[in-house]
Amino acid sequence: MTFSTLSVIGLGYIGLPTAAVFASRKMKVVGVDVSEKAVNTINRGEIHIVEPELDIVVHAAVSEGYLKATLTPEPADAFIMAVPTPFNDDYSADLSYIKAASEAIAPVLAKGNLVILESTSPVGATEQMAAWLAAARPDLTFPQTHGDDSDIRIAHCPERVLPGHVMSELIENDRVIGGMTEKCSAAAVALYKTFVQGECVITNARTAEMAKLTENSFRDVNIAFANELSMICDKLDINVWELIALANRHPRVNILQPGAGVGGHCIAVDPWFIVASAPEQARIIRMAREVNDSKPGWVLDKVKAQLDAWHTANPNKTRSEATVAVLGIAFKPDIDDLRESPALGIAQQIASTGCKLHIVEPNIDELPAKLSSDNVTLVPLEQGLEADIVCVLVKHKPFVSAVSEINKLHSLVDAVGITG
Repeated sequence: MTFSTLSVIGLGYIGLPTAAVFASRKMKVVGVDVSEKAVNTINRGEIHIVEPELDIVVHAAVSEGYLKATLTPEPADAFIMAVPTPFNDDYSADLSYIKAASEAIAPVLAKGNLVILESTSPVGATEQMAAWLAAARPDLTFPQTHGDDSDIRIAHCPERVLPGHVMSELIENDRVIGGMTEKCSAAAVALYKTFVQGECVITNARTAEMAKLTENSFRDVNIAFANELSMICDKLDINVWELIALANRHPRVNILQPGAGVGGHCIAVDPWFIVASAPEQARIIRMAREVNDSKPGWVLDKVKAQLDAWHTANPNKTRSEATVAVLGIAFKPDIDDLRESPALGIAQQIASTGCKLHIVEPNIDELPAKLSSDNVTLVPLEQGLEADIVCVLVKHKPFVSAVSEINKLHSLVDAVGITG
């Protein structure tokens, strides 16, 4: 099976790199996004997100005519869904973006098309997407009713890349391919083999969905162990960073590093999909989420204790005269992604105390709306280090390079072990 045209729905941190890599293989790619700003930026050959090497690939693909962006879907041989899947207040999955994307592409679907859901999703989401498409296009047949004889092929292929390394990992990593039928899987493998050098491992759609959730839940549980250990060590007056380094000398122990919490669009979200689908069985997974979700509050308490100490030392001043600097608000080092960022949440809470808050985030040019306040300012690192209290929340490279200056600070909350 060959594909000459591809449509990627959602041009964010996964969709745009995926579209760019396909286009770099001389495939005609139409990227679709609801953001007019993103569409216009891409069509200028520029990018609206931070990801190493992506700008070069996008510029070349647009210049050579292989990649364009639009607000409205167009006919194609294959469609890849890369839209958000957040969770609701009860931690169940919000599939509204997938539904909207399905309804958007339905009018342009044609017999022989392949539709792949890449969005990290709860078990059964691919089948639900197929049902929405079938409802919108009763003139076409789908795998859930016609099996391998269906007009449209449907599969799930979760992304499994690391922000900051997306361009290489898209190509090199193995892919899990979960088709609703054998022919659906075969079609998806044929598409991904356009650029994937890793192995394309075939399974069914439900197992593919669960595989991604399992990978991120495994990581979440291990991070929770490290975060819980950091809180225990603080209570017992033990340097957790030294402790972990010593424990990791055991040949079968590899404890992760604690942090300010867990963020991003995957690890902080995906375990809840498992918990929601099997609440009585997912006990460890739920507890890990609760531990990691509690860590930002623990860090915030440390900052508030420093503010209390500052006020005690400066009784004639009000809290509004204290300056707190937060180093990093992205959800992980050296990216601009603020989704589900525990550091961003901590910064918001610090701002609500009324102090002057200086945000040092080298990967963004302007503060998000959540931090739009008269007492919050985006500042360079040099100015941030002059604050009364400094809180290191993300281990960005510029902060690591400034560790000698950070070590000299009198009032410091180090949530990521930058000072060791």
